[in-house]
Amino acid sequence: MVVAQFSGGGRGGGWKEMRGFGLQVIIGRWFMVFASLLIVAVAGATYMFSLYSSDIKKSLGYDQTALNLLSFFKDLGGNVGVISALINEVTPPWVVLSIGAIMNFFGYFIMWLAVTARIAKPPVWQMCLYICIGANSESFANTGALVTCVKNLPESRGSVLGLLNGYVGLSGTIMTQIYHAFYGDNSKTLILLIAWLPAVVSFIFLRTIRSIKIVRQANELKVFYHLLYISLGLAGFLMALIILQNRLSFTRIEYFGSASVVTVLLFMPLGIVIREEFNLMKIKRKSLEDLPQLNVVTENPPSVELATAPEAPPPQTEKHVSCMENVFKPPDRGEDSTILQALFSIDMLILFVATTCGVGGTLTAIDNLGQIGASLGYPSRATTTFVSLVSIWSYLGRAVTGFASEVLLTKYKIPRPLLLTIVLLLSCVGHILIAFAVPNALYFASVIIGFCFGAQWPLMFAIISETFGLKYYSTLYNFGAVASPVGSYILNVMVTGKLYDREAWKQLEASGSPREAREDLSCTGVQCYRMAFIIITAATFFGCIVSLILVFRTRKFYKGDIYKKFREEAKAAEIGMTSAENGSDKMSPAEEVEHRATTATVAATTTNGK
Repeated sequence: MVVAQFSGGGRGGGWKEMRGFGLQVIIGRWFMVFASLLIVAVAGATYMFSLYSSDIKKSLGYDQTALNLLSFFKDLGGNVGVISALINEVTPPWVVLSIGAIMNFFGYFIMWLAVTARIAKPPVWQMCLYICIGANSESFANTGALVTCVKNLPESRGSVLGLLNGYVGLSGTIMTQIYHAFYGDNSKTLILLIAWLPAVVSFIFLRTIRSIKIVRQANELKVFYHLLYISLGLAGFLMALIILQNRLSFTRIEYFGSASVVTVLLFMPLGIVIREEFNLMKIKRKSLEDLPQLNVVTENPPSVELATAPEAPPPQTEKHVSCMENVFKPPDRGEDSTILQALFSIDMLILFVATTCGVGGTLTAIDNLGQIGASLGYPSRATTTFVSLVSIWSYLGRAVTGFASEVLLTKYKIPRPLLLTIVLLLSCVGHILIAFAVPNALYFASVIIGFCFGAQWPLMFAIISETFGLKYYSTLYNFGAVASPVGSYILNVMVTGKLYDREAWKQLEASGSPREAREDLSCTGVQCYRMAFIIITAATFFGCIVSLILVFRTRKFYKGDIYKKFREEAKAAEIGMTSAENGSDKMSPAEEVEHRATTATVAATTTNGK
């Protein structure tokens, strides 16, 4: 008989303990959320197109149709993430992030070389290719960071989507402040900043983003609310900066000071991460100290004569079912659908059409804000104000709908498709303000369109995850985003660009002066965008009607408990751990101490979160 004693507790030196705590912070899931926030906070270059589009148009001598075609390929690259999704299905997230960082630098750096005449003027198709490659890096960043966070925190998906998409919405204003601090008012160098900064941030946190085993904390939502409050403070500070910079002329030093405050606010969530990990460390340490001594006795077991097991019956051959045979036989809503089952479902078709109309219309307005302001006689400084307003209110739309839809769904069973319908209806108001050019209404239109554009994304992504499951979420997430370039091509290139150029040619012919080589084709007056935005308003209202169909189709599903599946899985895992402790497969004494400490930690956090 051998007797061994294991005592819980014990502390090492101060430096060793500090180093261990630092490692705990870095490998913890809250630090992963913080890293994801920083990655997406500088990955929204596609929303800053109107800031440097005029430089592209003047430097390369494009007309509005060519510029809108460039804008379409920007949207195509930013939203078609099928390649990143398929790579993410078979590789860890760090591979996806590293590929995206390389693509981001290559695409935008070549564009900067072209705009600054450091290389020969490329043809339009090459510029479209460069901006498509650079913008496609955003889908790699979102797939690697955002999708991984949703899978790691499935019961808080609304909060995750709202928070991370909110920082994507703020990225335009954040990058604008950093750009002014680094390069002053040279808007061409903004393209250079877009090339190197997102790539550097992604490489820094490359190995931090990873899949983590789901462990539900009772105070999980409370932590997300604290992160939300910090982001609201960041958004409020950026709004105050916009107002001041619109009224005053900032010097380089003042821009540097404002960018420093923005950077501090960006890193404030790290304090919450450290606090949460410190609380977990204290609880675990206390649990280990409170564990009683374990007396482990090992004896030679008596010999047991094993009975001969009966022969197992021959396995029955199962009929092989082709994946194509199940395409039109999807599982119940909320269960994991295959990729083809989801893509060919009526629910996905309805959601795709509604999002194409809604996102396509708002994105067309955002991409043309600079041209709209110039045609209506707004000062050039107002363009930066419009972009910043869109960025901040896009953040508010993402954050508010992400958190609010989660509360409305869990407490009042209000379905997310109904909220999407309301958002589409509200965006029609912004389009009408642009169409009829009410004096100074472009500021209000920027607020409405920014909010509605941002609000659609977390709603759409959450609806996809809830309806079709999380097994193939990275692919379905990126397929849903394809609605953006489709809507942008139809409403921006085919409608807005052609109608703008038609009015510009009319004005040029009326003036009697010929168009010179490399001269941009410009239009002034209300008529430049009126008909285009009347058509966009009608298309968005059609998307609103289509979205109502999805509301009626999913009303029964959303009245149920859509998160029951994940709670049952977590409970089954806990029961499995307990049975492993008490069953025939005994753990070693050290494993039993660690298991009991972990169980006590989870119980303590649950008690503290109530």
